[in-house]
Amino acid sequence: MKKDRPHAVPLSRQAVECFKELQTLSAGGEYVFPALGRIDRHLSGSALNAAFERIGYAGRVTPHRLRTTASTLLNEQGIDRDAIELQLAQLERDEVRGAYKHADKLPERRRMLQAWADFLDALCAGANLVPMRRIA
Repeated sequence: MKKDRPHAVPLSRQAVECFKELQTLSAGGEYVFPALGRIDRHLSGSALNAAFERIGYAGRVTPHRLRTTASTLLNEQGIDRDAIELQLAQLERDEVRGAYKHADKLPERRRMLQAWADFLDALCAGANLVPMRRIA
């Protein structure tokens, strides 16, 4: 996590199911995503970029670009900007605002991430790209 700050991540129903499945593959280690051949260490920060390169997405899509896309789509749906930025662990650029902004907006973030997971499931099921229902 950026600057070793704690970061709560509410999980959608779909994410919980994925983590349950991943747990069966973790060989009993501490990490959900262990380093290759080292269950006592986590994947490196560059592992996702390397994986995207190996599957042919080099120069087209990066993990950071997916964050940008999610932020854009969520903002277009009218989701609370602060909830989006908190979820993406974006630092407040306005120092005065940042000094007074301490809410974690977990209820909004839970609704947002469940709606996002449902949206992605619908896309995977072949649905047309339609706006997510407004949850703000």
